[in-house]
Amino acid sequence: MAQQPPFEAIAAKRVVYEIDGMDRVPVHRDIEYLTSSAGTETIDVYYPVDATPGERVPAVIFISGYSDIGMQKMLGRKFKEMGAYVSWSQLVAASGMAAVTYTTTDPAAQVHNVLEHINAHAEALNLDNQRTAIWACSGNVPNALAVLMSEAGSRLKCAVLCYGYMLDLNGSTGVADAVRMAGFVNPNAGKTMADLPPTLPLFITRAGRDQMPRLNETIDSFIAGALALNLPLTIENYPDAPHSFDLFFDTVKSREIVKHILGYLRFHLV
Repeated sequence: MAQQPPFEAIAAKRVVYEIDGMDRVPVHRDIEYLTSSAGTETIDVYYPVDATPGERVPAVIFISGYSDIGMQKMLGRKFKEMGAYVSWSQLVAASGMAAVTYTTTDPAAQVHNVLEHINAHAEALNLDNQRTAIWACSGNVPNALAVLMSEAGSRLKCAVLCYGYMLDLNGSTGVADAVRMAGFVNPNAGKTMADLPPTLPLFITRAGRDQMPRLNETIDSFIAGALALNLPLTIENYPDAPHSFDLFFDTVKSREIVKHILGYLRFHLV
């Protein structure tokens, strides 16, 4: 059998942790949330197997910071089709919560369309819009932070931010430089720690051997700022881990952190 090309191997990569039954969770695919001159954008919703008909379940929304146009050119798949997001969504659903992924060609604007659609159609989607959280990693984190600093952030119960670029603080340009290199959106120019909601619990993972330029510098500054403001913060620092350790570093510790994240989400949502 021919070896997979690197881009397809990355696109297909799944989380290193598994739960019994995660491959059997029901998925409602391609639910339209926005139609414009550019086309139709959709969401996928993964549900717990044991959810009763009509039950409104808490939801975790996976935030994208990249346009699917670029994602498909680079990796051959849209954001919601990536093995990482399919498997994370299955894990969330197998843990008793719904998971939402979506397509986007304008990530900074359309993430708010997603959130508004879920809020407006929560009953039809069997989602509890009073118990929602967001999850983001890597270059998707700046867009997640923008959500936290918007009106939508006031409706969230918590956020999980994994090995991601954070804010440019104290004159730093680490995030801005990474945007030019990687092409993700950063709606947070000029924002500070004071723009974050003061009581929203945050879970941050840090990979001690992260290869992304200046990424940990932005995490370290963010953590210091969060502690200075006494924000509710949970930190998992994995000293030996590379970037995307939940996908590419199959160790007991990686699996333990994924399990910890799922437990954290359940604690705040279920």
